[in-house]
Amino acid sequence: MASRRICSFSVEVAPGPVCDLATVDALAQLALAARRLGLELRLAQAPAELLELIALAGLEQALCGQSGGQPEQREQPRGVEEEGQLRDAPG
Repeated sequence: MASRRICSFSVEVAPGPVCDLATVDALAQLALAARRLGLELRLAQAPAELLELIALAGLEQALCGQSGGQPEQREQPRGVEEEGQLRDAPG
């Protein structure tokens, strides 16, 4: 069985007057379309402000090819803990 080779392409992101979540959304959609075609999108020369927004949106791995760190550890859900009866407030 042949291994699937992933081709990557770079998108150069020039600094612009607006760096917002709409830009991050457009890049995420582009990355998704590329992935469906078996391609990998990589950002080149992205401004620090855009990289911060990408990290804030949690899309570092999808758009920058790197993870921000270890996966988050989640607590196990707990049931309702009953400690006693609530009393009516005086008044």
